[in-house]
Amino acid sequence: MLSQELVAMAKNDLSVREALVADGSLGHALYHPHMEAVHISNAARLAAIIEQYGWPGNSLVGEEGAWAAWLVAQHAIGNPPFMRHCLTLLKQAAANNEVTPWQVAFLEDRIRMYEGKPQIYGTQFQPNKNGGLEPYLIENPESVNDRRLAVGLNTIEERIAELTAQSARENIPTPPDLDEQYQQWLYSVGWRIAS
Repeated sequence: MLSQELVAMAKNDLSVREALVADGSLGHALYHPHMEAVHISNAARLAAIIEQYGWPGNSLVGEEGAWAAWLVAQHAIGNPPFMRHCLTLLKQAAANNEVTPWQVAFLEDRIRMYEGKPQIYGTQFQPNKNGGLEPYLIENPESVNDRRLAVGLNTIEERIAELTAQSARENIPTPPDLDEQYQQWLYSVGWRIAS
C-alpha cells in the first residue's frame, strides 16, 4: 500500500538520523554520507510516485502518508529541481485541502534559504557563534508570527525554545569549517550558481 511505503520511507529517514546522533557521527561533516544516501533514495522513489499518481495528498494516502511524502520532499536537499517541483505540487495540494499549509511553509522556507533569499515563515534555523540555533534571515520579521499562526505553526519564540531543548538533548557538534563546507555544497548541488 502506497501510504505504508511512504511512512516506512519517512520512518527510515528519521531512524537513520537518530542512529547517527546516538553514535556521535552526525555533525562531524556538513552532510553525513549515510543520511545523504537515504535522502537520495527516498527522493527517487517519491519522484516515481508523483509521476504515477501526482502529489500524494490526504485523499490518496491519508494524513500520515501525506506527512511522510512532505518529509521526503523536505529532505531532498541534494536535488534542487525536484524540491522546487514538489513545492509547486504542494501549494496546489494545500489549495485543495490535500495537505496542511505548514508543510508548504517549511518547504518554501527551506528552498528560499538554500537559494540565499530571506525565509517567509521562520521555519529554518542555523547555528550561531555561541553554539546555539537562530532563525535564518526572515523577510518582514515583525509579522512572522502572524504568518506562522496563519499556517498552523506556533510562534517563533516557542519554536526557538523547542529547538534549543532538542539541540541540548542531541548535542550535535558543529564542524569548525561549517560555513565553508555549506557554501561549497550549495554550489555543488546547484542551489547557487557561480557568477
